Amino acid sequence: MTTALRERLVLTALEWQQRYGVAPSITSAISEYDAACLVGVPEESLAEAFGGASAVRKGFDFAWDGLRYQVKANRPSGRPGSPVTKCAKASNYHFDVLLWLLYDPQFVLQEAWRWEVEPYRLVCGPLVHIRPQHMRQGRRVA
Repeated sequence: MTTALRERLVLTALEWQQRYGVAPSITSAISEYDAACLVGVPEESLAEAFGGASAVRKGFDFAWDGLRYQVKANRPSGRPGSPVTKCAKASNYHFDVLLWLLYDPQFVLQEAWRWEVEPYRLVCGPLVHIRPQHMRQGRRVA
């Protein structure tokens, strides 16, 4: 996926949202692409990093440089009073690094936080609801 393709996907989703009231679910695809770019996966190696993954692969979203990455992301709808208040929790620990990305309503990256698996398990594992303030206890990478 190229940066131009990413932008077309975002523009299409935002147009859909404007017309029909809700954006298509593209946050996972966008965040996995952005996370891979954040950790330095070259454009020509993205297919290798994603390794033919399906949407149901357990534990991680892509692998690069000997590490398995799990990506979680949030984007507010943009409606008044709709900030991000809950974050998705990893359902297992079959990853080495978790990256949490926070977008604005236009899919512009605002923050990215990195967690190694054990600290994430210790801090977030016991929690029923993960909130942005929990995710911000990781190491900020963007």
